[in-house]
This record gives sequence, structure tokens and C-alpha cells, in this order.
Amino acid sequence: MTSSGQNPDMRRTRSRRRLVAMLVGTALISIGGTAAIAAPAAAVDCSTVPWMDASKSADERAQALLDASSQHQKYRWLVEQPTVSPTQTEWRAGFTGEAPVVYPVQVDCTPTIVYTDGPEAVRSAGVTDFPAQIALASTWNLDLAYEKGVAMADEAFAKRKNVILAPGIGNGRTPLAGRTPEYFGEDPLVNGLFAASNAKGIEADGKVISDLKHFTANEQELDRQTSSSNLSERALRELYGLPYEIAVDEGSPESVMCAFNQVNGVYICESPIMQELLKDDYGFDGFIMSDFGSVHSTAASLMNGLDQELNRPIWFTPARLDAALNAGEITQERIDEAAFRVVRSYIRGGLFDNPLPAQAAAEASTPEHEAIAKQIAEEGSVLLKNDGVLPLSPTAGQTIALFGPTASSTPTTVGNAPTSAVSVCSLTLRFNANAAPRNTLPCEDVVSAETALTARAAAAGATVTWNNGQDVAAAAAQAATADIAIVFGYQRMGEFNDLTDLKLQGNGDALIAAVEQANPNTVVVLQTGSAVEMPWIDGVQAVLENWYGGEQQGPAIASLLFGDVAPSGKLPMTFPKSLADTPTNTPAQYPGIFSDGSTTRPAGTNEIRQVSYSEDLAVGYKWYQEQGIEPLFAFGHGLTYTTFGYDRVQVTPKSTNGAKEIRVQFKVTNTGERTGTEIAQAYVTLPSSAGAPGSRLVGWKAVTLAPGQHANVTITLSADDLAEQHLLEHWDASADQWVTAKGSYGVAVGGSSETPVATQFTIK
Repeated sequence: MTSSGQNPDMRRTRSRRRLVAMLVGTALISIGGTAAIAAPAAAVDCSTVPWMDASKSADERAQALLDASSQHQKYRWLVEQPTVSPTQTEWRAGFTGEAPVVYPVQVDCTPTIVYTDGPEAVRSAGVTDFPAQIALASTWNLDLAYEKGVAMADEAFAKRKNVILAPGIGNGRTPLAGRTPEYFGEDPLVNGLFAASNAKGIEADGKVISDLKHFTANEQELDRQTSSSNLSERALRELYGLPYEIAVDEGSPESVMCAFNQVNGVYICESPIMQELLKDDYGFDGFIMSDFGSVHSTAASLMNGLDQELNRPIWFTPARLDAALNAGEITQERIDEAAFRVVRSYIRGGLFDNPLPAQAAAEASTPEHEAIAKQIAEEGSVLLKNDGVLPLSPTAGQTIALFGPTASSTPTTVGNAPTSAVSVCSLTLRFNANAAPRNTLPCEDVVSAETALTARAAAAGATVTWNNGQDVAAAAAQAATADIAIVFGYQRMGEFNDLTDLKLQGNGDALIAAVEQANPNTVVVLQTGSAVEMPWIDGVQAVLENWYGGEQQGPAIASLLFGDVAPSGKLPMTFPKSLADTPTNTPAQYPGIFSDGSTTRPAGTNEIRQVSYSEDLAVGYKWYQEQGIEPLFAFGHGLTYTTFGYDRVQVTPKSTNGAKEIRVQFKVTNTGERTGTEIAQAYVTLPSSAGAPGSRLVGWKAVTLAPGQHANVTITLSADDLAEQHLLEHWDASADQWVTAKGSYGVAVGGSSETPVATQFTIK
């Protein structure tokens, strides 16, 4: 969610807010605060205060600031709005009947800080509308995740925002989860490494800090504030905590956000898991902030590791903190530690030394950032099927017919919403099931597929037509007269609501079925945020998943369909044949049940929905492998316009102790007729004594080869990776530690998770 302190412009024609960025002076007032702002004090020479002395360490500077602070000035750092508005002194009461919340003005020489949401892009007008994170994960390109982070930070700073609430981490427990496109798929290693690279990029220039979210087991939107994710300690460690452990170790983010949900009956923002797992075990030394409204207590939240309450002061008000301190429920040591963590992260992240510009830029996007967006849309699109119709090579006079509302920038009313290419630029926000969805990004500069394909086809002398597909019979008749038919199927999803099924929206399945029966050269372009069922799959010649492709969706689709760029994306999540095949296929697992066994909350109660994670470790591809269920398209799957062969797979050493470097070596050969890029993946199957379902991804490497060319590839599992990413380890709850099972480990190398085991090694 966007901080209530932000009101992002959604149109460039809207008047820009004139915000003054000063180390001391009038500050932003967050929504929900009252208009009590202290009169500007006499100017202070900030070079004379020790917390502005850049020659000192961040620890020294933070401590110096807190040493100069009163108790209630320290309290300001424990809540977002008093933090970001240093001269505002009064907020409305946290609860009805309470007095307004009053603070003293903050100490001199503290910065204006502005939080912004931004998992896929900075949520403001005049920015680059990047593709969704699920598309970024489909590139399997960590360098691109870093570059995107750098670009986002640059745009955020230009827009007077210096804390980006991103990247997000999820585990893809169910493809119905509304925020699936906001995350990096179903594998903990992929999630952790992509989040780390993205966070490092955001913080690279030392002006903006990142925020990993939403810790943890936050796997559905339905009743996200009133549900409990009930899981084993082993699942917490190996699946839901591991991506954060990897991201903290590899990316060193300055902040982490705790989620709305409960874990095993305790709200995560007041759970010991924050302190014990995130801070103590993972070594996270930044600060933990809440989500908006996810705090439910004062003492339990603070003492279990929460450092900052987002939005206005409710539970961390001076009155409540004073009362808890006087009652012995919280300690001065913990208050000081929380304030110290927040201030140190702001200093370490460059927020004290790089004041925001005096005025937000009208336009923060650049041609370089747009090029990154296009590259993500190209590399992140996944060619799921191709019977030879792609790449397109039309001749002069031929017709390419496009179908579906999202192919064009011309809006079509579908249900209660105008639908066009803009609709699939980004995720959506939908505050209730009856509300029309709206984009999370402004999507001001979207280039539609119709526009891009028309221009590209014209170069070959071909013609492009568009039909919104609302009259299925008419669309089929038009398809019958075209040389090539391209149907655009879509699925809109995002925060606040989960999907109710995995079907295309807007009657997309019926449209595709009608068109493919009328035209033997039918291509489907999917613009979805998650997996979809494909009852028409056998009748179409090609399927390209473009996800939410951002503003450059059209040029990317055109370049891929025409073969100007060869597809290289791989799925970061499994596409099941049907919803019934997924791991969470019982009501107790999803959506969760209540005490009477039903999925509907008993009337007149605030009962917590109990969500059973009884699938335990069998999430994503591990579930399908363990159950012997054939997916529609496997995790890691993705085609291109050539083919690849794998052989000579070997592991060095063949016998080891589990702590030393392991090298997986193999040869990849381009066996087709075009240059292409293959993302070679390595999977390991643990000994049966480990009790680990299926296989697990341990690494990957991209190789680009000309026809007939081969490469000898090595995927190295370093000693550090083995220890820090737990690549071969499993969690032993009885011993309360990570352990490595002795025995034989199978190794599979190939283009997806369905690759059979080729060799093995032994840990003694």
C-alpha cells in the first residue's frame, strides 16, 4: 500500500505539489495528521552538529543524535509520520475518545523523508512504468534486477521520495494470491536472489533505501488482516523465511516490513519471529517497520522487534509508550535500540547527507530507463508453445488480425471497467469485489501491441487489423479471412483481492477457442499476473506469456513475435492444468476455515481465519514432482526459436562433506538453426532421509549460442553459498539447526524443473 503520507499524482496534467526539502523547516503533513506545525526555528549551522559529521560512522552519528534527544523526540522515530515530518507536533487521536497525539519538534538537522510504494515501479506520475516483478523474475537475470533498482531509486529521488517500499517477497503458495505478480515466483532461491539484487540497486547510489516486504507467510489477500498462516517450523525456515535470509545476506537492505497476517496464531508484527529469526538468526541490522494498520499492541510489538509503526501514531504514541515503560512492559534499552536502528539506517542509506530536491521533477523517466523496461519486457516474456508459426514472417499483402481489448490503446468496456493495453500495464488495486480495478501505476506512456505490430508489419508490406473480440462470432468470421490471427488474453489482479479461478477474464477462453477454430495460424499472447488454465492449448500454434509488460509491452511483443529478439524467458512459477492440481486444493489450505469448519466467517464475530499449510514443503514444482502430477508448463520452462541439447553432466567432487565447493559441469549445444539464449538450470534431489519433497533449484546460468555452437558450462556452489543459502541443507526442528543429510544426492541439469536426474554425488 502507498504510505498515507503520499498522494502520488496519477496524471501529468495535474498540478505538481510544491514541496520544500530542507534539513530544518516546514515539513510535509501526512494525511491523518492535524495542522499543528511548529513555527520555523532560527537556522542552525548543521555542520556543527555531530550527527551531520560525515567523517563519523553511521553508528556514531546515530548515537550522537539520540544523546541530544529528549525521550519524546526519540519516540518520533518509532512512527512513520512523526519521523518524516520533523516539525509537525500534533496528530489526531489513535483511538476514539483519546486526546490528540502531541510530540515536541524533532532535534535540528534531521531530513525530510518521504515513503513511497513501488514494488514494480515508483508509484507517481512522470515515471517509467516497468513490467511487474513476475516478469522480472522470468528473465532470470539478476543484473537486470539490479539495474531496475538503480533506475527506480533515481526516479524516486527526482520525485522527492527516498524510501521505496520494495521489493516484495512471496512464495507462490497458491496462484490465486492477488499479489503474485508483485513477487518473484515460487522458488525461495529465486525470490531471495532477485530481492537482494533489486534492493542493492535501489540503495546503490546512497540516496534512497529499500524495504523488503511482507515478512512472512503472507500468501493471500483474502482476510490478510484476520487470518493465521499455520505452518511448521521447517516450512518457516526452508520456504517462507529463507528468501529473507538470502536477501538480507546478499542485499543488505536497510528495512524490512512485517505483514498483516498471523503466523501460528500470533500477529507477525508482534511475534518473536521478528527478533529471533530476522534479527538474531539472519543478522538483519536495519529496522523493521509495520505494514499500514498491522500493529495490534504496544509492548508485544516493540519488545518482539518492531522498530517503527507506519502511518500515524496509534500504538506507539508517547502516552502508550510512557505507560508501558512505567508498567515495566517495555524497556528503555529497547526504545533506544529501535530509535537507533531507524536513525542509523537513514544515515547509512544516505538520507541525512542527500536532502531531497526542493521541487519534484515533472518527468523522472529517461530513455535509459525506458530501455531497461523494454529489456525486461522482452527477456521476461516466456514462449510457452510454438508449433512453428513463430517468428512471424508475413509477405506483402498479408493480413495479421489482432483480437482482444488489451491489444489496443482504444478502451473497450468490459463489465464495469474500460479495458485496453493500459489495463495490463501493471497490477491493479481493487478495494472490494464490486469495484472497478485501477492500475497501481499511472501507465501514461503505454505503447500498445496494436501500435507496435502495425508499424513492424508495415515494414514487411503486411496489414494489421484489430477487433476487440466482444462479439465472438464476428471475431471468428474476421479471423477466417486473415493470414495470421493473434489473440490477446488477459487476467487482471493485484492487492486487496485474490483470484477466484485461473480462467482468462473478459470471455477470453471463448474468444481464443472461436478464433483458433477459424484460423490455423493462431497465436495467443497472454497478459496475466499468474498462471491460467488453457482449455484451448491443443488448438493454437503458439503461446507467449507477456505478464504485465509495462509501458513498453507493445514494442517488446512486436520484437519477439517477429523474431527481432529471440525469446529467452523461463517461468518462475508452475502453470497447472487445472486449479484442482495445485498444492492448496482443500478448503482448509485455501482460503482457510473457521471454528465451525466453514470458509465463511460466522456472523457477528471477528474470528480469525485458520489457514492450514499442511502441504508443508511441497509448494510449487516440488508439489507436482512429489505427487506425480504433470503440470501444463513446468517451473523453469521456456522456449526460443532454436533448440538446445545437454550432455556430459558431471559433478566435482563426487564425494564431499557438504561444506566444500561443488561444481556442476555440463555441455550445452545449440542444435537448431538460429542464435538463441538458454537459461541452464541445476536441480538437486536430497537423500530420502532428509524428507524433502521433489528437487530443489541450486543455480542457473544463461548461455547464448550460435547454431551448432556449444559451451562448457559450470555452475559453482561455493562454500559460502552452501552455508548461507542452505542449498543442500534441511532444517532439523528437533536439533534446532540446519543439517546436511548423508547419502546420495541426485543432480539434474536442463531447461526446466522437469529435467531427469543425470548424475549424483555423495555426502559422507
